[in-house]
Amino acid sequence: MKTTSENKDNDFFSHETAVIDKECSIGFGTKIWHFSHIMPNSTIGLNCNIGQNVVISPEVVLGNNVKVQNNVSIYTGVTCEDDVFLGPSMVFTNVVNPRSAINRRGQYSKTTVKKGATIGANATIVCGNDIGRFALIGAGAVVTKSVMDYALVVGNPAKQIGWVGEFGHRLEFGKNNEAICPESNQKYKLEKGKVKKIE
Repeated sequence: MKTTSENKDNDFFSHETAVIDKECSIGFGTKIWHFSHIMPNSTIGLNCNIGQNVVISPEVVLGNNVKVQNNVSIYTGVTCEDDVFLGPSMVFTNVVNPRSAINRRGQYSKTTVKKGATIGANATIVCGNDIGRFALIGAGAVVTKSVMDYALVVGNPAKQIGWVGEFGHRLEFGKNNEAICPESNQKYKLEKGKVKKIE
């Protein structure tokens, strides 16, 4: 990881219209596109793609290979682990009860999006609700509670309607509570209301 002032070797790409503040860390191979703003003390991992008109606020942490589509604001309090996908115009919040006349800086709730999760276009994640590993949040969903690993959730408020595997395909569990991904042939087990990959 290098701070922006040390990008002499072109370790990452930033479009000329992007604004990158000092004291942030950006990993090798990352690309930052038009009109995006990377704020101080934020951390972006290796090989990330930051689309157009994205704001990454102070102290945000993005892992490796995170894909952020256009028009996304990632506010202080949010951490995205490796391989997270944030769809276009999805929304994070970081205060439960915002008021214009009341300063709630320093009261930001924390939200973690865990490894491999996908958040669809125009979805909203109400702060303080974590998104599990490889979960899939449907487009336009409003998430008001934490989401389990491999869960498929849709709607407003978001409700779980099934399970997905690591390749994003819906899992159909048979009599033995096992499912096979149609693309990867990975096997999964549903046990006590939770899904685990069979190694």
